Amino acid sequence: MPKTKTGYSKKMFFIKNIFFKHNVFKDSLNGDNHVHLHDKTNKRMDKSKVYFTNLRTTPSSNLLDKMERLVKRAGITNIDFQNQFVAIKIHFGEPGNLAYIRPNYAARMATLLRSLGAKPFLTDCNTLYSGRRANAVDHLESAMENGFNPISAKCDVIIADGLKGTECREIEINGEYCKAPKIGSAIADADIIISMNHFKGHEQTGFGGALKNLGMGCASVAGKLELHGASQPRIDLEMCKGCNICVKHCRHEAIHLDENRKAVIDYDKCVGCGQCVALCQYDGAVLGSWDTSVNLNCKIAEYSQAVLQDKPHFHISFIMNVSPECDCWNHNDAAIVPDLGIAASFDPVALDKACADIVIKAPILETGNRLSETPHHDHLEGCDKFHIMHPETNWQAGLEHAEKIGIGTQEYELITV
Repeated sequence: MPKTKTGYSKKMFFIKNIFFKHNVFKDSLNGDNHVHLHDKTNKRMDKSKVYFTNLRTTPSSNLLDKMERLVKRAGITNIDFQNQFVAIKIHFGEPGNLAYIRPNYAARMATLLRSLGAKPFLTDCNTLYSGRRANAVDHLESAMENGFNPISAKCDVIIADGLKGTECREIEINGEYCKAPKIGSAIADADIIISMNHFKGHEQTGFGGALKNLGMGCASVAGKLELHGASQPRIDLEMCKGCNICVKHCRHEAIHLDENRKAVIDYDKCVGCGQCVALCQYDGAVLGSWDTSVNLNCKIAEYSQAVLQDKPHFHISFIMNVSPECDCWNHNDAAIVPDLGIAASFDPVALDKACADIVIKAPILETGNRLSETPHHDHLEGCDKFHIMHPETNWQAGLEHAEKIGIGTQEYELITV
């Protein structure tokens, strides 16, 4: 069922303001390789290095070669991998969604890590929402269907929080939002964390990158309940068409249609997973408030802190197939920008900020997608495309909180490889 123009119209008044608000990104690129940013106090901060490669290839250097060269240049070989269990955190993709990272990249990463003496394994945690990754049996079947298996990936595939999502470790951080995040046991027990991230839009966090993959992706089912607990959606009765899709797909039976065929949420049952928000074709199910996204992003930052605490870690993001929403759904809408490249860093905060800036700076594709079908100006170059698509989200809040709690910095130097 196609999106209606009605759903977009109420979002479009944001575009003009967002364009001018974020036009700073046009000026922030100083040459091709470096970005100079400042915090709110206008004090220059120490920069993290983010390494970037485009997707141009030659007969002697394919994309797998370029990825390996990128991570080596970024310093991954400086980590002591000898006899260490290395969790390669990756999203295996919901079957039917084709935007996830190709398993070929994971296999090349596993091969590289093994050559450095590591004991790598691919991993993810079970989902809170309904689908084919809510338990380890279905999750492994889905992973294999999408090409992630010990033969193709050249390492084992482990579901980190076990059969039913109950195997976790509570890692004390005494955070502002989360005191002891519940992290999947296999990830918590790993010696080193490598995140491989598909950078794309997200209906609740604005975009999904390294922090989303780490914070939400490494949370056990109980952890995901904690993360989503304050992000319960609401129904816009004027927009609700009574199509019943949210009722059919709510795993917790928290939605029903009333006598007027309008969706009603039972908040005693709702866990705030946001599936109804993503599935609704008419903007009838929306986030409860602006603060919802702020709180969720801040909690994701604290969960990321728990995952990375006292461990060597490294991160690589693929700015390809930049779809409007998460890879958790069984479909992927058309990409909003061209495939832009691959970026890597020891700092997940800097990496997410760099990827966001790269997408913001890029022109949108004019080939039929969420953004091209709406009125726009100058191909939306310099505009915050994530906020245009998901105006009730606030991705900046997560990066600011991650910076505040010491995970990394938004100040970065972009180095082209």
